[in-house]
Amino acid sequence: MPELPDIAVYIEALEARIGGARLERVRIASPFLLRTVNPQIHEAEGRAVKELRRVGKRIAIGLEGNLWLVLHLMIAGRLHWQDEKPTAQSSRRGLYLSQRH
Repeated sequence: MPELPDIAVYIEALEARIGGARLERVRIASPFLLRTVNPQIHEAEGRAVKELRRVGKRIAIGLEGNLWLVLHLMIAGRLHWQDEKPTAQSSRRGLYLSQRH
């Protein structure tokens, strides 16, 4: 399980990469990843990242319009960054953010 300093490092790295970027697409790889049906997940698409923060051991990504995506790193405690858009074969993970501001 990731510790709080680890979460802070993730947030700093994400801020540098996605701060101000627009969320291009959300793909839910497993129904167990989604914890809400209202608002619908597709409503996050096209919105800019306005803020990142830690909520306990979760990473919260604040989008335009006061929508939030909240990630829990679970037991593995790591994120993998891809500089390119995921291909169909590599898109098992469900969140893609553009780096265009």
